[in-house]
Amino acid sequence: MRQKKLNHLLIIITCLLVLSGCAHVRHAVPENLVGKAVVVGMPDMRYYVDKSVSSFMRQSLKDSFKDEGKSEYLADGIKTYPVLLIGGGVSNSAYGIGLLNGWSKEGSRPVFKIVTGYSSGSIIAVATFSGKGYEDRLAELFISISTKDVIKQKNILGILFGNSLYSSALFAKKIDDLIDDGLMAKIAQEHAKGRRLYVGTTDLDAQEFVIWDMGALASIGGLDSLKMFRKIILASCSFPATLPPVYFQVEAGGRRYDEMHTDGGVVGGIFYIDKLTENLGFRTRVYVLNCCYMSPHSRQVEDNLTAITSRLIETHTAAKMAGDTYKLYAFAKERGWDYNLAYIPEDFKPNQKEMFDKQEMQRLFKRGYDDAVEGYKWHKAPPGLGAEGK
Repeated sequence: MRQKKLNHLLIIITCLLVLSGCAHVRHAVPENLVGKAVVVGMPDMRYYVDKSVSSFMRQSLKDSFKDEGKSEYLADGIKTYPVLLIGGGVSNSAYGIGLLNGWSKEGSRPVFKIVTGYSSGSIIAVATFSGKGYEDRLAELFISISTKDVIKQKNILGILFGNSLYSSALFAKKIDDLIDDGLMAKIAQEHAKGRRLYVGTTDLDAQEFVIWDMGALASIGGLDSLKMFRKIILASCSFPATLPPVYFQVEAGGRRYDEMHTDGGVVGGIFYIDKLTENLGFRTRVYVLNCCYMSPHSRQVEDNLTAITSRLIETHTAAKMAGDTYKLYAFAKERGWDYNLAYIPEDFKPNQKEMFDKQEMQRLFKRGYDDAVEGYKWHKAPPGLGAEGK
């Protein structure tokens, strides 16, 4: 009997050792080549915020002004460009989706020259850029899912010897369903008109925020472009340790490496492509959509992994976005831009029971929709700075 137990123990140890060796073998980009690597098979369509701006990205933005119609964005003889900057919010993003849908219904929503997004905001950005049909599809998705439809917790061995608490397979399938050939064609069409769509991820090795030109990617066309587009969105939404990182095969210095990308909110956040627009001298009306609360909301957290992880992401996201919101306000005021901010109203009391609570997301969507249809009063400054709304 003792020998039998010993054999069982040896088998378990052997299995654990085998599993520990199954982790992804890394070939990370060397430090001196960070920011210089190019995605295999794709043109230079991205840049690292803290590195030099790629000539391709700068030229893409300059070309956008040539491609637009002469009468577009013209008011009183002066061109003013509306820009939409969207933050993440996990399930709270339902409020932002509702607000955008209601704004379209209300009728005063502009056609945005530039749309940016990260984390769940990257999905909203893609749908908003592509038009009402895709916004409606995204709305249907957000108000019909629950946690079990999006993520699945791994077993104990998968957690101990893997790279995340949850599998992203279900979430990746939802992204694939939303981002199809039709959406890619629509984004390419809008890109050709001079509009621009940017999504942010985090290169975790480099601790750098990376901005991707999604319209340029969609314009390439073909299956590889579609797969890469989906991959970037998945990476932008993959909060470290919660969902697995996403790897990109890149080339630098004549060799191939892999980059580990995760949620854009880890080191970045709500962003504007400021380095690309230096010295271009155009007027901007910036709309910041913060899919979070701008003040803490107390609630009891259950003592289990799912509830604690959900609260961690919610808290981190809200804190990061609050900081980004104030930073963008200072950035806009310095340049004389028309600043407009939206966030979940203080009087909406959350009652979330799981990471993706279907009933709560439906409530949030309806509140956002109703707020916009009734004429949303955009805040002219973040809370505490005065002149919050008109």
